[in-house]
Amino acid sequence: MSASSRQPVSLALRLFVLAAVWSLLALAAAYFVLVSYYRAGLERNFETLLDLHLFNVVAAIQQDEDGRIYGEPQLGDPRFETFRSGWYWQAIRLGRSDQAIASPSLAGGRLGLKNTEEAPFDDAFRRVMDIEGPNGETLRAVEQLVLFDRTGDRLAFATAADLGELDADIAAYRNLLVAVFTVLGVGIVVITVAQVRLGLRPLRRVGAALSGIREGRAERLTGAYPREIAPLTAEINALIESNAKIIERARTQVGNLAHALKTPLSVITNEARSEKGPLGDKVVEQAGLMRHQIDYYLDRARVAASAGVVSAVTEVEPVAATFARAMGRIYADRDIDLTVDIEAGSRFQGERQDLEELFGNLVDNAFKWAASRVRLSCRQAPDGDRKLLEIVVEDDGPGLSEAECRDAMRRGRRFDETQPGSGLGLSIVRDLAELYNGSFALSRSPLGGLRAMLRLPAA
Repeated sequence: MSASSRQPVSLALRLFVLAAVWSLLALAAAYFVLVSYYRAGLERNFETLLDLHLFNVVAAIQQDEDGRIYGEPQLGDPRFETFRSGWYWQAIRLGRSDQAIASPSLAGGRLGLKNTEEAPFDDAFRRVMDIEGPNGETLRAVEQLVLFDRTGDRLAFATAADLGELDADIAAYRNLLVAVFTVLGVGIVVITVAQVRLGLRPLRRVGAALSGIREGRAERLTGAYPREIAPLTAEINALIESNAKIIERARTQVGNLAHALKTPLSVITNEARSEKGPLGDKVVEQAGLMRHQIDYYLDRARVAASAGVVSAVTEVEPVAATFARAMGRIYADRDIDLTVDIEAGSRFQGERQDLEELFGNLVDNAFKWAASRVRLSCRQAPDGDRKLLEIVVEDDGPGLSEAECRDAMRRGRRFDETQPGSGLGLSIVRDLAELYNGSFALSRSPLGGLRAMLRLPAA
């Protein structure tokens, strides 16, 4: 697919996607920042609590005269008293591994602390590490080396707690954030949609107003518009007014040209008729051809101008009814049965006089050649993004072959010199249809004669 044929992306969709993507990215970033900050805070508080328990253990442990350590720390947390609860403390006299005291929760065991290569002490002889607990759980442990001044012994005190509780708190916080951010994200999307729709509403008003002008229900854009759109509406109104002035000027010039040419032709014709002989007859004949040619090209110039009138709309049924009555009177002696079938609401996107020109040529041609029946119908048909009128005029006359149908639309081509006319009718119909971006085709009718079908823009 070429770039020119690719469907342009909706402006509303662009605004919505931009706002939604930015909002969702911001929420995702906020989620990760808040979770990280919350985890860091919990870990700091967790280690602070372990430090507090460690300080109480250090304060409660003493040495007797033989250097043996003893004491019963009361930490105020029953988890230190519960078997393998995940909360533990221990105190060990360095160099004398047989002298150690541990919390009842360890049940006589010891914490599997790491060696100093894996987890070195800091300048305050303190270190923090993650170790494996008695139940295979991950423990966060804090160890502190303390020198007893009276004996000169060094003791290693440690407290540890199950990180699973910390992870559970973080998981609960994550679930809360997901719920809150989901509601917030949905709200942002809804608000974004509402904002885009509200923000683009003036443009939809402009579109509806232009549609009204195109359909002939209005002549210009009216009403108050936001400051950003007001210059656009003013320029559109100025363009419509300029277009109308150009059309009116063209019509005036066409009319002036018609009068300027027809008057001398009338004088020439009258003078030639007064001269008897071959020369006078030839001048009259050529002057008549010149008049027909002038009418033909003036009609084309007029339609080329009027086809650009954006607000011209013509009801089809009144025009069809007018021609039905006129043809009935003109061909009353032929007793031709005319059937008119116009779909309700059919409207032509163009000037009434152009539709009359089209109907006049086709209906008159059908009456000239019909044996007893003429049928005129009009239907609305979709054509991509626009609507078309399909106008069909049929008769039960002799009709034309496929080759004759092509020749019939050549300018001035006639098949029967006994019938009145210049032979320009069908070619005029073709040119008028093309000027309105429509089409015209001839074929065989089910009635037996000619079938002429016009496809014109519908309003």
